[in-house]
Amino acid sequence: MADIRSNFLGIRSPNPFWLASAPPTDKEINVTRAFEAGWGGVVWKTLGEDPPIVNVNGPRYATLMAQDRRVIGLNNIELITDRPLHTNLQEIRRVKRSWPDRALLVSLMVPCEEQSWRRILAQVEDTGADGVELNFGCPHGMSERGMGSAVGQVPEYIRMVTAWCKHHSRLPVVVKLTPNVTDVRLPARAARAGGADAVSLINTINSVMGVDLDRMVMLPSTAGQGSHGGYCGPAVKPIALNMVAEIARDARTADLPLSGIGGVGNWRDAAEYIALGCGTVQVCTAAMVYGFRIVQDMCDGLSNFMDEQGYATLDDFRGRALASVRDWQSLDLGHVEKALIDQDACIRCGRCHVVCEDTAHQAITAMVDGVRRFQVKEEECVGCNLCASICPVPGCISMRALQPGEVDARTGIRVTGEYANWTTHPNNPQRPPPAAAPAMA
Repeated sequence: MADIRSNFLGIRSPNPFWLASAPPTDKEINVTRAFEAGWGGVVWKTLGEDPPIVNVNGPRYATLMAQDRRVIGLNNIELITDRPLHTNLQEIRRVKRSWPDRALLVSLMVPCEEQSWRRILAQVEDTGADGVELNFGCPHGMSERGMGSAVGQVPEYIRMVTAWCKHHSRLPVVVKLTPNVTDVRLPARAARAGGADAVSLINTINSVMGVDLDRMVMLPSTAGQGSHGGYCGPAVKPIALNMVAEIARDARTADLPLSGIGGVGNWRDAAEYIALGCGTVQVCTAAMVYGFRIVQDMCDGLSNFMDEQGYATLDDFRGRALASVRDWQSLDLGHVEKALIDQDACIRCGRCHVVCEDTAHQAITAMVDGVRRFQVKEEECVGCNLCASICPVPGCISMRALQPGEVDARTGIRVTGEYANWTTHPNNPQRPPPAAAPAMA
């Protein structure tokens, strides 16, 4: 069987599935239950200085539901732990002694003062924890106090605080990045410059979950008022994957270890993060929706996938998909695809025709010889993949690549199979001029 054990920064765990710093990791009882269920590690819910902060005593969460009532997004306005620092430290010490084979990192957030970081780092190191994660991402409550994303949005602050932590602690330092920035590469570079051992991403996205139209108040609300919160769950995974890939393919951070966070709910999600370069994945929303035992399916699924693909260890496929991520101008504009409908699998629902007719390229018929039949008109099809994306039957619509020598019925141009991108395209006014012919002797 495949070996799914993880070695991240020298921190070993039986699998790469860690619980993220969040409500599920706030207490000894929760973390113990998680380890009993099979989680490879946890990041303890963010600790701060005493006196402990105060959370609202009312609704802290709101969800975005799909039509079948599946949770696809979760918003929270909960802050860091509201329990005394000493209580948390005692519990961390006991849990680590009881579970020495599991990864246990501690998330930290204190004011942007060197002595505050120095004090709390020494206390955490004394518990026997495996490392610390610097919470530079919390978008609500703490950022207004000069912490969380208020630090994570300023690369100079990231570099400064990271350097303090590396100076004052022997523990591995992981910097947790906020997605509420224009270019995630800049904070990642700053973390690297400050000496970070790794980065984790993404933290939650600024959001207002909705509005109660009967009461005309935002959701969630406390006494009729609410605050923007942090958005997470399956719907944020594409955003997180993009940011992971941006850091992993940036020359200045390409070898920086990554812990992927955002919408991990099954083994496939985890495998996608690993394929883009992550060494571990962190989970929150899925555990809050389904409970801790989901990790068992995650481990089994990942192991089975690796066996089927012939991967013996996680490193065998870590980062293997990264080379496929390119900037748009590098894409092959000479490559041509056309949609293809499997008539035997088609259920004649007509969704492909409607969306193509109304919002795309009018490239799918509704009738053929007086019979209801959905068929691609290659002379109109641009290969946009919209029909395949919305078809309710898996595999019914596929994309066929035209081979060299075939003629694109839409443009009349013969496919050559030669790579050509925007930088050399004749429509690009900034393309370099063609090489001059050699002078005649």
